Amino acid sequence: MTVSIQSGETSGLTGGGPPLNEVIAKAVAGSSLSEADAFSLLSSDPQATQELCSAAAAMRDQGKGNTVTFSPKVFIPLTHLCRDFCGYCTFRKDPTQAGKGLFMTSEQILGVANTGASMGCTEALFTLGERPEQRYPEAKEWLNHRGFKTTLEYLTHVCQLVLEETDLLPHANPGTMARREIAALQPFNSSMGLMLESTSKALYAQGGPHEFAPSKRPRVRLRTLELAGQLRVPFTTGILIGIGESRRDRIESLLAIAELHAEYGHVQEVIIQNFLAKPDTVMEDSPDAEAAEFLWTVAVARLILGPDANLQVPPNLSAKNYQIYLDAGVNDWGGVSPLTPDFVNPEAPWPALTELKSKTEAAGFQLKPRLPVYPEYFLKTKEFLPDSLLNKVSVMCDSEGYVQGGMERYAGRA
Repeated sequence: MTVSIQSGETSGLTGGGPPLNEVIAKAVAGSSLSEADAFSLLSSDPQATQELCSAAAAMRDQGKGNTVTFSPKVFIPLTHLCRDFCGYCTFRKDPTQAGKGLFMTSEQILGVANTGASMGCTEALFTLGERPEQRYPEAKEWLNHRGFKTTLEYLTHVCQLVLEETDLLPHANPGTMARREIAALQPFNSSMGLMLESTSKALYAQGGPHEFAPSKRPRVRLRTLELAGQLRVPFTTGILIGIGESRRDRIESLLAIAELHAEYGHVQEVIIQNFLAKPDTVMEDSPDAEAAEFLWTVAVARLILGPDANLQVPPNLSAKNYQIYLDAGVNDWGGVSPLTPDFVNPEAPWPALTELKSKTEAAGFQLKPRLPVYPEYFLKTKEFLPDSLLNKVSVMCDSEGYVQGGMERYAGRA
């Protein structure tokens, strides 16, 4: 399968699509939107955005009811070393900045995982830089000394350790992967993830935030998503808004995700993430993504992806008003940790679970903790998880596929 990617400036779709009200009605009725339909959502009229949000919220209610979820997790930054340089990233470090801690050791990882499990966590989120051994001899030497050729080989090893020796389920988010690398990780991960971010060509052109980040090329990332679909891996992806892409670019990105999911049915979750400028980066003076743009994008994502999609907004990146995105069709808050910070956005602490619960309930929803794999990928199906993972998942979940014990597990915890 080949996913088509067009530049927003050259797609030729500049208008003339069906009327907005017809497109909204089509989406609410549960029909998939065509490319022409989707581009009819481009209106910048604030009234149109309100109509989009109302329709998106109705679609969410239709597909998900009044349940909003989050994943209690520990964040495990396996390595901050990375071959890429993105214009907005503070996660990556070079060997001189990382010092002796080029990679987390298995002992460190198991320590964090077991502590998190004792606090009610169920997910071990592995985040790491892209193939640092290809850029840094120090990384290659560290891995070789311990019997590994690549970072992804080491990741596979520690995912197996966490799965077999702790009460957590690994979720690896390692960047672009080849088929054999996904297949090696698959037995030890209940789900995996890779942010598409954007299909915009402008972002990797000269002066763009991805100019020096080869793994951020859209075709490479879409190929990883496609391979995950072929291998039946429950997969999380998403887009990042406010880094120089246009509304048209966002629609094209969402259509590419929708196309892959229509083919393979494996996209378990789509994250809509807003850019926040960070000091000491190339983009430190760039404006943050505006709330109005964020609302529009979330609503459009729901209309394009459909009522059954799991749509997430990270609450720590919109700390003052994250609850407003419930009005635009989200049904998930993503990973929230009682133990570890968001190492990708360390300036943005997780909301307390008591606050997350109260704000979600005040909006008329019930907050439920979920596993890193969504219920529809293991309840009444053996299509996605091997038996070893299915057995562990079945012990951890209730009859609806959510975390055993529900929110009562976290009573008295921040």
